[in-house]
Amino acid sequence: MQKVSETVHQANFSSHRETNIDELKRTFATGRTKPYQWRVEQLTALKQLIQENSNAIILALHTDLGKSETESWLTEIGYSIADIKGNLKRLKSWMKPTKISTPMITQPGKSYTISEPLGVALIIGAWNYPFQLVITPLVAAMAAGNCAVIKPSELSEATSALLAKLVPKYLDNAAFKVIEGGKDETTELLAQPFDKYFYTGGEQVGRIVMAAAAQHLAPVTLELGGKSPCVVDGETNLDVAVRRIVWGKWMNAGQTCVAPDYVLIEEKYLADFSQRLIAEIKKQYGKEPSQNTDYGRIINQRHCSRLINYLEGENIIHGGKHNLDNKFIEPTVVIQPAASSALMQEEIFGPILPIITLKSKLQILDFITAKPKPLAAYVFTSNAKFEAEFIERVSAGSICINDTNIFLVNHDLPFGGVGTSGMGQYHGKCGFDTFSHTKSVMKRSFKFDAAIRYAPFSKFKLMLLKKF
Repeated sequence: MQKVSETVHQANFSSHRETNIDELKRTFATGRTKPYQWRVEQLTALKQLIQENSNAIILALHTDLGKSETESWLTEIGYSIADIKGNLKRLKSWMKPTKISTPMITQPGKSYTISEPLGVALIIGAWNYPFQLVITPLVAAMAAGNCAVIKPSELSEATSALLAKLVPKYLDNAAFKVIEGGKDETTELLAQPFDKYFYTGGEQVGRIVMAAAAQHLAPVTLELGGKSPCVVDGETNLDVAVRRIVWGKWMNAGQTCVAPDYVLIEEKYLADFSQRLIAEIKKQYGKEPSQNTDYGRIINQRHCSRLINYLEGENIIHGGKHNLDNKFIEPTVVIQPAASSALMQEEIFGPILPIITLKSKLQILDFITAKPKPLAAYVFTSNAKFEAEFIERVSAGSICINDTNIFLVNHDLPFGGVGTSGMGQYHGKCGFDTFSHTKSVMKRSFKFDAAIRYAPFSKFKLMLLKKF
């Protein structure tokens, strides 16, 4: 897909960004986005956009990341449609006021909360799931009654261009805008006074987004990443465990923020586990993954080169073949990388799985808790005591027991990071709340007005105040 001239693009952005953002603020100020019917209409139109253009979305995802049709449907198209349907089903109940108890001293009266939209949101998407990671926060913002500026990742050029083309055709143009571009355009956007900043990506840019939001004292949600550990109890069902680990790790060629980043296992189980793991990789992707249409590609040569460099000097027990021109790295397994290696210091975000062995489950838990809090943590075990201890000791955005990644299918489960893996959550009702302000309301009656709170005060009044 031909890229628009950078000079023309920047000129277009500079001339229209303030007009676009100001237009969205004017739209929001009219109250147009608040009614239930408008929100339903926009959510329905977004669902229609996806359904009517699914083939074009699949093509764009294949162009950007080599994704197969099935993977594109499972992780991006079908996932987004399911999210919209869930919001449509529950939106009316989410919008209802919530009754709050009212203390005796304020009776007669009533208290309740109302969820009101924040205003104009900035949504900055990521390149690894370039469609879904823009659409799902947009669904939440839309359901909550906000306007939004959508900034797709410039690395996924085909998907970004498609979003820029389709959104104006289906959604309310006075409420939603797509702005394409790279670092300069993002910097310009971050300087604008949005009412909510929502960013999915890496920790370094996340800090920049947070600093920008701080300038306007605006709330921010950061969906970042980190090194998500995967603990395997060697006494559990290893056949099912390796099947689910291979699926979660090498989906999208490992470019998934919640993919298992490394495996931890007691050293006495290493040989059995690694043999089963390699056999399962071959079963799912064949002896020549480069010829397998179900196996994706790295987003660009720069990231591919980064991953290839990670393998230098490592003990590779499977895979390692690569083709920089084709942005291909086969599923690769590494044993015992050094703690100081790039594989163990950086989020891998690619098709390389290190395996670390330790002597006991206690050492495994100590290893995890000594590191920054990850976006996800996985444990495969049939031991109820160890499972409970893992949940108790490991702090992570999400924990999944006896599977990988699949927890994201439950749209009612809040999703988000903790510590350096992010802040704030979304999906389902949590996404609605993320883009809403919970406004407190108390209404009092004129029928009774106790003199106890008014001056002049007395010891008798003070006694009654202490009592009630």
